[in-house]
Amino acid sequence: MVAEQIACRGVSDPGVLDAMRRVPRHEFVAEGLRHKAYEDHPLPVGSGQTISQPYMVAAMTEALKPGKEDRVLEIGTGSGYQAAVLAELSKMVYTVEIVKELSKAARQVLHRVGYRNVRFRVGDGHDGWLEFAPFDRIMVTAGAATFPHGLAGQLADGGRIVVPVGRGSQILTLGVKHGERMVRRSLMGCVFVPFVKGKV
Repeated sequence: MVAEQIACRGVSDPGVLDAMRRVPRHEFVAEGLRHKAYEDHPLPVGSGQTISQPYMVAAMTEALKPGKEDRVLEIGTGSGYQAAVLAELSKMVYTVEIVKELSKAARQVLHRVGYRNVRFRVGDGHDGWLEFAPFDRIMVTAGAATFPHGLAGQLADGGRIVVPVGRGSQILTLGVKHGERMVRRSLMGCVFVPFVKGKV
């Protein structure tokens, strides 16, 4: 998977490639879909959500550049797969999911496969996790209609946020915080499930 679907498409960060090799993706999909776990496309995980294709997970993680001492906020726990990749590369992952059942299932899988540096919250991802802000990195794994300035406000100075922006199809966008200024850069086209707003 790593050689044929990720590295050959331009992801070159050794840490990201190693993390993608270490995380057992099949653990994060339904048993009936495990034979497809290492194919390069999204798979359903229930509640209308998906586990992202491996290449997109790797590309987003490389753009985020998480470091070993970083505290990372992930919006959209989903299956927990992206959280596992981030947990391989950072000190602590704080992950927020609006669907209670998905959060519970992800917690169980992550604990079963040995990740202890992930904290879980059920709630509206638009609110972030103010209690633990500021974060060194923020990743949003759902398509935001517009750039989420509220979430970006929970970034530490010098922090990075990666988020798909747009309605329907999106543009993967990187934001880097410089004091009060957010410098944004478009990375690539992508398609994610919508960033849901509402009460749990």
